Amino acid sequence: MVGTMDVLFWQLVHLLLRGGYRIAQMAERGDEVWLESARWRRPTLIRLVRADFDWSRSLRLDMEYTWQFIRRMDGRATGRGGQVVNVYIMAYPPVDDWEFLIDEPLPLLGTGDGAFHTLLIHSGNINDMLPRLEEMTGAALRPAPSAEEEDPFAAAERFKHQVLTEWRRQREEERRIFEYGRPVFTRLLMIVQVAMFFVLEWSGGSTDPNVLIRYGAKFNPLIEAGEWWRFLTPMFLHIGFLHLLTNTFALYYLGTTTERLYGSLRFLIIYATAGFFGTLSSFLFTPSISAGASGAIFGLFGALLYFGTVYRHLFFRTMGMNVISLIVVNLLFGLLVPGIDNAGHIGGLVGGFLAAGAVHLPKQTASGRQAGALAAALLLAASGLWLGFR
Repeated sequence: MVGTMDVLFWQLVHLLLRGGYRIAQMAERGDEVWLESARWRRPTLIRLVRADFDWSRSLRLDMEYTWQFIRRMDGRATGRGGQVVNVYIMAYPPVDDWEFLIDEPLPLLGTGDGAFHTLLIHSGNINDMLPRLEEMTGAALRPAPSAEEEDPFAAAERFKHQVLTEWRRQREEERRIFEYGRPVFTRLLMIVQVAMFFVLEWSGGSTDPNVLIRYGAKFNPLIEAGEWWRFLTPMFLHIGFLHLLTNTFALYYLGTTTERLYGSLRFLIIYATAGFFGTLSSFLFTPSISAGASGAIFGLFGALLYFGTVYRHLFFRTMGMNVISLIVVNLLFGLLVPGIDNAGHIGGLVGGFLAAGAVHLPKQTASGRQAGALAAALLLAASGLWLGFR
């Protein structure tokens, strides 16, 4: 019976992988596997444990430890409205009363949004519990019967080998996601920024309003007079050395990551679109002269946020909280410190997100999302231009 439950354990892991889940973590001994769904709404985190507890006290202690562990993650694993399904695969259930431990799900976040479910599958209730697990996970979980002459332990090893092969393939695919492109345009844009700074300094100073206007800074009266190219040129100019330094470092770090994710051509489209939206937003809401790559750089934040909508768990496992924290801090900084064009930052953020949605990620198609993002971007741009020139 122990060998049969080992087979069931690895079969369930394999079927969940085929059902759209990925392995987030696996214990060295292979008796505990965490899997996560790719769904953005109501994501599911599954913990499969192959264990035999003689007494319900051991089961309760393991459940409490897992529940506290998930709560300490503060929603990063499941988000708001997600669920955790904690599944024990046992040859036989505990000898004393244990059903009351799993009757009701436990809350995760203290707000009623998340739920912690526990299922105990043993040799006597497989047919009853698998449909419940199917309903919770949304995956087809119908294990194929093993050949009668096959040794259960050999069958378990066979399924385990398939799982490990699939896991290695998934990790290799994820690694390639971050290495699709090379930061060619990121470096070129950095060179252009620095070169234009020296041109401004040579022409009279990067802080001189007349010099800035002459070389293409955002200046509302001239835009209204027909100099539309000023919606793009301000992203290459910077006011003072500190402004250049901060934006160049930001472009280096964010641009490198974004260009590797999206590829050079998509990156250039995102950067230019975000820069345009940043200037357009500044044109609408601030009358002062402005220049700088900040709007375009915030667009790179927007592109990374869009990546998070496609690869939610990969995003939060790698850069997600850092990206969100930096966006919040920079927007708050822009609100509290005078002289910062926060309208341009917000416009760039929105423009970058929509541009990333329109071009989507390499080697993927999402026609509905791309068409929606493109339509939203065109509508916002047309509305902003109409309002601005009125």
